[in-house]
Amino acid sequence: MHMAQNFTVNSPMTIASLTGLVHSVESCGTVDGPGIRFIVFLAGCSLRCQYCHNPDTSFKRRGKERSVEDMLEEIGRYATFLKNAGGGVTISGGDPLFQPDFTRALLRGCKEMGLHTCIDTSGHLGCNADDALLADTDLVLLDIKAWNPEQYRKVTGQPLQPTLDFAEKLAARGIPMWLRYVLVPGLTDQLVDITALARYAAGLGNVQRVDVLPFHQMGKFKWGELELEYPLMDVEPPEPELTNAVREIFRTHGFADCTH
Repeated sequence: MHMAQNFTVNSPMTIASLTGLVHSVESCGTVDGPGIRFIVFLAGCSLRCQYCHNPDTSFKRRGKERSVEDMLEEIGRYATFLKNAGGGVTISGGDPLFQPDFTRALLRGCKEMGLHTCIDTSGHLGCNADDALLADTDLVLLDIKAWNPEQYRKVTGQPLQPTLDFAEKLAARGIPMWLRYVLVPGLTDQLVDITALARYAAGLGNVQRVDVLPFHQMGKFKWGELELEYPLMDVEPPEPELTNAVREIFRTHGFADCTH
């Protein structure tokens, strides 16, 4: 489509021999950051969310080994287009912090091409995001699965605190963040908890927008393909009135962008 741009591979962590497990890529994403995005879906995740719509990305064995050099060459073919479209590259998954060395190297290479960079993460592995990785990250899409610690563990199988620690690390560094919240009836729809989350997000100072994402069943078939028991088989999407009420909570705390 577009000629590759030249880039250099200088850091020890971006040597051509460094490989990662890539589940898939999308060349024209429109919802995972500003503008049109080249999205890299990495394999592997530390959470096991009940409502996960991409369970196939949760397991490393479902990824294909690719080198940093190979990935940057592919991204480079779209670089001019992405810049002209006000976009960039988003590293998603799974969770990009599950493979921090590979993620760090991809981010470095993308910045050398002059591209806007973004990571889409739960923040549970935020301790893997070192100074070098964050220095090359322009935006973080942070998924906070629930506000109540007990409910968070029920939803994900893991504790909430690491995600909050990561959010506060981003805030301290002034790295812009978009907060994502999946609204699941009977699971993450407690308005008191959502209000507390909205207050917390407003206090961070670096949250630019909030996307309230109504639960859907579009990923249900993937659970079946993987022969996994899907715990939300009979859960219906939230009623529009509930979704609007939740978005209004975030709006009252200063977040105008609460749709997706």
